[in-house]
Amino acid sequence: MKHNLVLFVLFGFSLSFAQTLNPDYDSTLAKKYGADDLGMKNYILVILKTGPANITDKTVREKLFIGHFENINRLAEQGKMIVAGPLDKNDNSYRGIFIFNVPTIEEVKELLKNDPTITEKIFDVELYNWYGPAALPAYMDEYEKTWKNKP
Repeated sequence: MKHNLVLFVLFGFSLSFAQTLNPDYDSTLAKKYGADDLGMKNYILVILKTGPANITDKTVREKLFIGHFENINRLAEQGKMIVAGPLDKNDNSYRGIFIFNVPTIEEVKELLKNDPTITEKIFDVELYNWYGPAALPAYMDEYEKTWKNKP
């Protein structure tokens, strides 16, 4: 009797985690975005923080930020960076985020070597593996229709 109770509890426990199949599932789309069975995949999250450089020359700073935005736009066009944006002022000195659609932190480190605001230490970076929606890159098609002035 004790074994039957254990089996019933285990069977009942496994039923509580039963999965529901998505009637709208599109295997071609899932494959295109590299989705797992939950519609998710791994990305690399970058947090930009205030770095140690104190560059006060306005012309130099402007040139570095032009390179920063050129790098962002190039990586977005290549589909490697899918999210970029600033953060409001905060107590952690966090300045912005990037989300990269590449497989490894090492690859992101190489890509960030082309950002002059990082190489010149205006920004420091923290890098993390992040598990998010596989179709996140799809928003870029809509984004392209919403901006009036490209940064």
